[in-house]
Amino acid sequence: MVLVPYIMGFILFFNILLALAIVFLERKDASATWAWLMVLLFIPVVGFILYLIFGRRLSNKKLFTWDTKSRLGVKQAVNQQMKALEEGTFEFKDAQLLPYKDLFYLHLRNDDAIFTQDNQVEIFTDGQEKFNALIADIQQAKDHIHLLYYIIRSDQLGERIANALIQKAKEGVQVRILYDDMGSRRLSRKFIRKIRDAGGEVEAFFPPLIPKVNLKINHRNHRKLAIIDGKIGYIGGFNMGDEYLGFNKRFGYWRDTHLKVIGEAVKNMQTRFILDWNQASRNDIFYDNRYYTTEPVGDVGIQIVSSGPDSEWEQIKNGYIKMILNAKEYVYIQTPYFIPDDSLGDALKIAALSGVDVRMMIPSKPDHPFVYWATLSNIGELLKAGAKVYIYQNGFLHAKTIVVDGKIASVGTANIDVRSFRLNFEVNAFLYNQQIAQELTEAFNNDIELSSELTEDLYMKRSKWVRFKESISRLISPIL
Repeated sequence: MVLVPYIMGFILFFNILLALAIVFLERKDASATWAWLMVLLFIPVVGFILYLIFGRRLSNKKLFTWDTKSRLGVKQAVNQQMKALEEGTFEFKDAQLLPYKDLFYLHLRNDDAIFTQDNQVEIFTDGQEKFNALIADIQQAKDHIHLLYYIIRSDQLGERIANALIQKAKEGVQVRILYDDMGSRRLSRKFIRKIRDAGGEVEAFFPPLIPKVNLKINHRNHRKLAIIDGKIGYIGGFNMGDEYLGFNKRFGYWRDTHLKVIGEAVKNMQTRFILDWNQASRNDIFYDNRYYTTEPVGDVGIQIVSSGPDSEWEQIKNGYIKMILNAKEYVYIQTPYFIPDDSLGDALKIAALSGVDVRMMIPSKPDHPFVYWATLSNIGELLKAGAKVYIYQNGFLHAKTIVVDGKIASVGTANIDVRSFRLNFEVNAFLYNQQIAQELTEAFNNDIELSSELTEDLYMKRSKWVRFKESISRLISPIL
């Protein structure tokens, strides 16, 4: 009993030190800082443990180091494109892209995202179609197959893909699979062993140093990429599991958006995969021309943009904001979560208030309750600004899509929330092509037929219990 005051004093002193570190050293945004200070104040010991797991920033050291960017002349190409944009000498194959040169420039400067104009894109909104196409391309592979998914299940779909990969590995095709350790925590050891026994390589991103104790649990690789022979690339929202094939036992139909890309943009997708692979594996991939065999085949402009907690900038979020500010007619957004920070939230409200047709589509069912209620809280402010909000009723909406004026779009892995912008490793394709943008607009309009509109009047009639849950969820949303 004599030691209790000393123990309590030590805990208080340690809490004060940690609070000072959060305020003065971590340099978090104000809302996240206050949220963590409240956690430390109300639950001192548990709060400290939670902070160690969920609150720490990654080291400022470079996580992704490889000489491929220099060998490919990435920096040189970026500087050339930036200079041409500055001098007005950049050659656009489509003159309608000229108004978006500031967006190209932003991604060039922010993320070394080279702009390519000679790509062919196929859009998938159904899991069966997407994975049938991927498996068919895997079966046709001649040299290598690179897969990166946040979630990989060892279920029927997982087994189909594993069997295809095993067959190709036995034929001498180089097979590499990178999965996120947290997202794929249920992936069986047998699944991994079968692929390795066939000659394939399998690695986990940010695995725990001690089994079941992962202090990097809050920083996950949320990217979904597939590259076949350096010529074909897949990017978008579908993870690898039976529930993404179209029917989920819990939510019903799974609505997502994914792209198949053929063309020069696949080089940038390949580089992203290799950088992530080399961070996770001891068996680094070294530069080889075999990984970069793309050919110009279309007229779709693309920038592959990555973001993550290792970066000073929030590259994808900045791209979203720039797209919204460029809008003259409409902004259509599909996202499973809507927890924007002030900058993105203000951009949307300003667009709506200035007469731009802002439409937001979110799911009707929550997969994360706190996130769902925080989403509804933010939706209310959009409605007040004049935006239209649709609740998707045909299952679960997982697509991460933005379309502006039927001319530019973004499809990828980043949700509109703090986790995607600041904590997860994400990758998006920013698309500059009227046909592709209009196809995505048409998909949005088709989904409206399967949705109900949430008007401001309906929103104001929600119960006090719902309002309470929204308030609590919004309060803690900066650390969700």
